[in-house]
Amino acid sequence: MQPKTKMYLDIDGVLLGKNSGEIQLAYRGDEFIRFAVSTFDCYWLTTHCKGDVETALRYLRPYVDDETLRDLGRIKATNFRVFKTEAISSSEEFIWIEDELLGGEINWLKENGKLPSWYPVNTYKSFRALQELHKDLAEP
Repeated sequence: MQPKTKMYLDIDGVLLGKNSGEIQLAYRGDEFIRFAVSTFDCYWLTTHCKGDVETALRYLRPYVDDETLRDLGRIKATNFRVFKTEAISSSEEFIWIEDELLGGEINWLKENGKLPSWYPVNTYKSFRALQELHKDLAEP
């Protein structure tokens, strides 16, 4: 059995988006989260985690139901100081779902031939963007 591909997830602008100006869980975000944790080896890559999963869960709690919170609890912690790429190994295959990269992160992805591993999603600009990505990733 092959190991699952790693998926790195951001929170703001990815799992949380704007709907009519209100911050909410992205459109069908609960379905995406369930799909992600059952299909991929998921890791937080967000300033709301930085080594502590509980921080991310506390931040998301007001936006999700109990079942979705349990699913989110299956996502593992990462840690980084400046660039999120500090938490990623260039030798692994991964999917990184992130709304906005820093210049240093883009450079690291390019230098390591990993730019195609970045899946840009911005649910602040397009509330349904995560659902669209879910459809794309679920296709065989």
